[in-house]
Amino acid sequence: MRLHTKEFADLTGVSVRTLHYYDEIGLLKPCSVDPQNGYRYYDETSLARMQEILFYRELDFSLNSIAEILTSPNYDKRKALAGQKNLLILKRDRLNRLIGAIDSAMEGEKVMKAFDNSNYESAKKQYEKEARERWGDTDAYREYSVKTKNYTKKKWDSVTSEMMEIFAEFAACRNSGAQPDSVEAQALAAKLQAHITANCYNCTKEILAGLGQMYIADERFRKNIDKHGEGTAQFAADAIVVYCK
Repeated sequence: MRLHTKEFADLTGVSVRTLHYYDEIGLLKPCSVDPQNGYRYYDETSLARMQEILFYRELDFSLNSIAEILTSPNYDKRKALAGQKNLLILKRDRLNRLIGAIDSAMEGEKVMKAFDNSNYESAKKQYEKEARERWGDTDAYREYSVKTKNYTKKKWDSVTSEMMEIFAEFAACRNSGAQPDSVEAQALAAKLQAHITANCYNCTKEILAGLGQMYIADERFRKNIDKHGEGTAQFAADAIVVYCK
C-alpha cells in the first residue's frame, strides 16, 4: 500500500490538514516524501500508527500525551491496546446507560445516575498515569523530550534518514554473507547505538537490547526496516543481542 496524503486522509477519516500537523509535530510522519514535488506518501506502517493514535483520540487523550506514550523507547503496544480496550468497554457501558435513560425519560421517568461518568474518568486517569510511568516517565524519555524539543521537520527527516541508512548497511552486511556476530555487524550495532545517543537519548545497552526486540516484535518497525530486504530487522536484532552481551 502506498497512498498520497488525500487518499490516506480519506481512508482514516481525518483531514489533510491534520496529517500535515501530525507530521510537523512528529506524531505521524509519512513513509516517504517525493523530493521533486514534496508529496507525502503513507503505507501499512503509517496506517498501524494512525490506528493507535485514533484509539487514543477516541479516549480523549491529548496529542502531547499520545506523543509521550508512542515515542517512548519502552512502549509496549500489546499492553497499551489491552488498556485501551478496558477504557472503551467502560465508555460503551456508559453510552448504553444513557440510551436506557433516554428510553426511561420518554416514559416520564428520571434516571440521573446514567450521567455519572466517574468510573470511566477514574480509569482513564489511572491508565494515563500508568502509561506515563511505564513509557513516558523514564530518564531516556525526559532526555529525549529536551533534546528533540526544537527539532525542525528538516532535522527530523535527517535523523530518520540517517537511521534508515544504518539499516540499509545492516542489509548489505547480511547480503554479503556476514553473521550477526561478525566484526562488520557489531560495528553497525555500535553505530546505531551512537546515532540514537547523539540524536535522541543516552542509548544504553539495556535500552538498545529492548529496541532490538521491538524491531522484530512490532510489525510496524519490522516492515519498515525490512524495506531494505526481508530479514534485515531480524539480522539487526540478532547483531544487537550479541553486541549487548
